[in-house]
Amino acid sequence: MARPRILVVGAGFAGIECVRRLERSLAPGEADIALVTPFSYQLYLPLLPQVASGVLTPQSVAVSLRRSRRHRTRIVPGGAIGVDPKAKVCVVRKITDEIVNEPYDYLVLAAGSVTRTFDIPGLVENARGMKTLAEAAYIRDHVISQLDLADASQDEAERASRLQFVVVGGGYAGTETAACLQRLTTNALKHYPRLDPKLIKWHLIDIAPKLMPELGDKLGLAALDILRDRGIEVSLGVSVAEAGPDKVTFTDGRVLPCRTLIWTAGVAASPLVATLDAETVRGRLAVSPEMSVPGADGVFALGDAAAVPDLTKDDGAICPPTAQHAMRQGRALADNLIASLRNRPLQPYVHKDLGLVVDLGGRDAVSRPLGIELKGMPAQAVARGYHWSALRTNVAKTRVMTNWMLNAIAGDDFVRTGFQARKRATLRDFEYTDAYMTPDEVRAHTASAVLHG
Repeated sequence: MARPRILVVGAGFAGIECVRRLERSLAPGEADIALVTPFSYQLYLPLLPQVASGVLTPQSVAVSLRRSRRHRTRIVPGGAIGVDPKAKVCVVRKITDEIVNEPYDYLVLAAGSVTRTFDIPGLVENARGMKTLAEAAYIRDHVISQLDLADASQDEAERASRLQFVVVGGGYAGTETAACLQRLTTNALKHYPRLDPKLIKWHLIDIAPKLMPELGDKLGLAALDILRDRGIEVSLGVSVAEAGPDKVTFTDGRVLPCRTLIWTAGVAASPLVATLDAETVRGRLAVSPEMSVPGADGVFALGDAAAVPDLTKDDGAICPPTAQHAMRQGRALADNLIASLRNRPLQPYVHKDLGLVVDLGGRDAVSRPLGIELKGMPAQAVARGYHWSALRTNVAKTRVMTNWMLNAIAGDDFVRTGFQARKRATLRDFEYTDAYMTPDEVRAHTASAVLHG
């Protein structure tokens, strides 16, 4: 008999933890495992703000999948663009642009999320995200180039606009991004004697009334005080009304000359979810507590792409899209796949949130591990300790620790690579959200493939 085929889509926390557990737990020859991913690395997403600010190198947060000693998983280099649950086929556009069908017996959808945008004039054309490694590296280049261009300019208005920076999103990603990059530009001032320190201004805005409400009022206010003490202007209850190449209009009527708009206002499930034509909850695939997709035989979903019920709460809540849940869901789903193969009962996913950590750069941080509220150096130790321990390989841990120590001793560098120096790169250039099929296109594609053998 042919071995069962397990196809995992996505190399984020959920997908990689699932694959690792399968590789360790399945007997040789018990099943074939394939992983669909456009990049052969796992990105440690929570540390992207530190890549953008240059504290960490890009390589240190990208854990290579090809360094694995097991090599039991076949890597399919490409992106899934459609799923036909009835035909049990996943349609993949390979990095060569060839479109192929990947049949499966069990499908694990860990496709993650994309930056959530709104119908705001000029947003997708002029904003930059913080969801990919390329975006973080590009933002670092862009911010340093604004300092260089302002330093070279003889036009006072141009200089002022290049030194205004706006970050939208008062969650963890936006807050850490604003804090880390503001620290970078502040430290740069002594290397740019022609620049007036008063012209460099960072703005953090969010439509919500509180900053990082998940932290609780006390720590949220502590983080707000830290940012404002540093000179970051935080505006709550405010969003972007219009985004232009050299100015941003806020919903409160302010117009800010600005060449840098970083958009981190939440995430949405991967567009792959819509190709299944299945039930969703807040845009994420509805799944059972065992993470199976109702009505789709052999299909499971987890992580940011799935609305996994949070059984630790009795109000119908779903698990938040965090790395903490994604990693544990990956391991739990692997156990359920193995149980399915061995005709054993599946187990529901249950995990109580262990807390939150927010690294604001330097010695500033706020954390709430196991409900204990911390700030300052103790919070920083917890935040970095948590991230360090969560890195998957000793090579990654060594690189990150070395980067942290080097930055603490030698300070920041202000080197830009110069890639795409003459071309504006925006949200559309990095996340490929228009690459997916509709459910009808998926069915027509798979039917055509069957017809032509």
